Amino acid sequence: MKERKAPKKPMIYYYVIAAVVLLLLNSLVFPLFLQPRVTEVSYNTFLSRLEKGEISQVELEDTKIGFIAQDENGKDAVYLTGRIAEDDKLVERLDDAGVEFGAVIPQESSPLLSFLLSWVVPILFFVLLGQLLMRQMQKRMGGPNAMAFGKSNAKIYVEAQTGKTFADVAGQDEAKEALQEIVDFLHHPQKYAQIGANMPKGALLVGPPGTGKTLLAQAVAGEAKVPFFSISGSEFVEMFVGMGAAKVRDLFKQANEKAPCIVFIDEIDTIGKRRDNGMGSNDEREQTLNQLLTEMDGFDGKKGVVILAATNRPEILDKALLRPGRFDRRVPVELPDLAGREAILKVHAKKIKVEPSVDFNAIARATAGASGAELANMINEAALHAVRAGRSAVNQSDLEESVEVVIAGYQRKNAVVSQKEKEIVAYHEIGHALVAARQSDSAPVHKITIIPRTSGALGYTMQVEEGEHLLMSRDEAYNKIATYTGGRAAEELIFGSYTSGASNDIEQATKLARAMVTRLGMSTNFDMMALETSGSQYLGGDTQLLCSPETATKIDDEVLALIRSAHEKAIGILKENMEKLHELAHYLLEKETITGEEFMEILNR
Repeated sequence: MKERKAPKKPMIYYYVIAAVVLLLLNSLVFPLFLQPRVTEVSYNTFLSRLEKGEISQVELEDTKIGFIAQDENGKDAVYLTGRIAEDDKLVERLDDAGVEFGAVIPQESSPLLSFLLSWVVPILFFVLLGQLLMRQMQKRMGGPNAMAFGKSNAKIYVEAQTGKTFADVAGQDEAKEALQEIVDFLHHPQKYAQIGANMPKGALLVGPPGTGKTLLAQAVAGEAKVPFFSISGSEFVEMFVGMGAAKVRDLFKQANEKAPCIVFIDEIDTIGKRRDNGMGSNDEREQTLNQLLTEMDGFDGKKGVVILAATNRPEILDKALLRPGRFDRRVPVELPDLAGREAILKVHAKKIKVEPSVDFNAIARATAGASGAELANMINEAALHAVRAGRSAVNQSDLEESVEVVIAGYQRKNAVVSQKEKEIVAYHEIGHALVAARQSDSAPVHKITIIPRTSGALGYTMQVEEGEHLLMSRDEAYNKIATYTGGRAAEELIFGSYTSGASNDIEQATKLARAMVTRLGMSTNFDMMALETSGSQYLGGDTQLLCSPETATKIDDEVLALIRSAHEKAIGILKENMEKLHELAHYLLEKETITGEEFMEILNR
């Protein structure tokens, strides 16, 4: 992408100061280091001043004589005679006058050398010193635009040079449809003017990280073939009060000059937070927000200036920013569904060599909840794995391994695990898989492994849903808790003790059981009462209870009862399938990794 660089701020003030300092140095200091001026006189004048005793030093040359005598101001000056005739008595005269002769008299410097030393060299010195100081200040104060007070740092991509179109965006059909209208307006504004319709001044893209909000904004500019101003909300935050507001003014001024165009503000929550701090409205962030609100009210939407902004924290934005007339349209950019994940994988797979037999649908089913950025990372990891394996194209095993790398990390092939611990891990993982397989409302087992991973897991059991599920019943949630407890249950039954290996299972089971009681309305005691709220919809923020301490105690009791009941259910299932538990665990110890098909074949035979 070619971006138009912002012009540098003139440094005229610094150079004026340097020129004044240079003049002072040239008049006071440099004359001390330059050679004195030489005055040429006749030979008769030399003889006359010699007789009067006014000469102190003489340098004899072949055709000229240099001497030092006092000038009209009483100061020593250098004089030089013109061409002299033969004078045999010159040495006697010098001896009689008591003059020192034979000394070297300093001569006048070259005018060019004097000019270079007096002007050119000092100017170059001050220019280089100023540039060095400016670079150091820019490094300490935040980049090349740190001293460009009042100028926006927006990167300007000229027409059709964002390099992105809607063809590069997959899995976000609803968002593309909402933004397509903006593209059509920028192409055919007269169509909307005839009916009297006004386009939304701004569209706010909201969604989890990595879902393609910035990519969508670039695709809109690429489709519309208009200039694209891109700036992050943090770039408005300045060290001096008022500078952020000045940058907002400059940004909208540039946008109006280049209309029609698109202005994209990424992470707008940096400057758009709700004004509820109780500290007045004099701080820098609030001044910047106020200026943004004013500018969005002030510009004419019919010119074709469209404001796009992205955030994953819409709940903290100021209400004035979201009202009609500013950000009129809210475009959700959610995590992709099954079809969307498959489409995203195919888009990124075009950039690498892939074998024709690759099943992207199977990979999409195994990556439920993954964002577009994570899927792109999986494709890249698959390509790297193929290179390490010496293959010229990516196959299905490379993609499956890349999924596991993103989920659990790389394999720790050199990890030293004792045989006793490997046996515990094998029974633990088979415990999960057996409990999952013997329940009706549970996802099928896809893979079981006891190879340690860099995430810290000594093994894991992967379950993959057959299709896309948007809702979860109470039975499914309860069975999932039972599956989480299956590993610990197997350890208790086989070894009569248990280890720390179930720490993550305990965390996940408790989290799901608490959600069933407090947020999902799956409690027998509290019915449909909301007892908890989430801090951030898209960032997975901390939850907060909305109840009294007495009710919180009852919640803890019910969560414990749920987990205990599921744990007992898991123990019952394993006791009924003890023979298969031993057989599968020994098979897993031998193979270290087994597929879901192998697991089900042994379980059902």
